[in-house]
Formats: sequence, C-alpha cells, structure tokens
Amino acid sequence: MKPMSYKGYAARIEYSDEDELLIGRIVGIRDIITFHGESVGEIRHAFQEAVDFYLETCARRGEQPNKPYSGKLMVRLPVEVHEAVAKIAEVNGKSINQWITEMLAEATASL
Repeated sequence: MKPMSYKGYAARIEYSDEDELLIGRIVGIRDIITFHGESVGEIRHAFQEAVDFYLETCARRGEQPNKPYSGKLMVRLPVEVHEAVAKIAEVNGKSINQWITEMLAEATASL
C-alpha cells in the first residue's frame, strides 16, 4: 500500500476509535506535524493544508523545512554480511553503493 503523499512529504494515517477520527502524522522529518479528519477526503485535505502551512511558516521564519529524506542511509552490518556484499558487488563490477541501491530499488519497485 502506498502512503498518502504531497509535495514530497508522506503521511502515516491511523484510526482513533476513541475520537472516531482519522489521525495523521507527517513521517520522515524531525518536526512533528499532525492533522485529522473524519473521512479520507477530509484527512487528505488536512494533510495538504498541514504541509502547505508548514512550508509557509518555514519560509516566513527564514528557516529551511525538513526534507523527508536526504538520499543518505547509514547501515550497520555484521562483518560477514559486509564482506559478502562487497564480494557480490565486485563480482558484478559495481561499487557496494551501486549494488545496494539496485537491490533496494528492486525490492521496493512494487510500492
């Protein structure tokens, strides 16, 4: 299932039985931005309003908004896995980064 997205930002949506509302939060950034709605249409609209308000507020303050992802990912691996990945990448004539990027892209292609 694809997450709700808008202007490069993604949202996690959950249902609150207590409030009988859909509750959303923008994911992948340090700032905490939440929103809610009673229907899919309302939650989508609230999400878009929250992103727009966040971007406008950052611009007004002269601050850079958090970007969802930088494209950099630090991964710690067991030594044996690191060694195996390095060997596979070299055999395929690729850097470790190129090989991992291709493997992750393949694994996430259906999202």
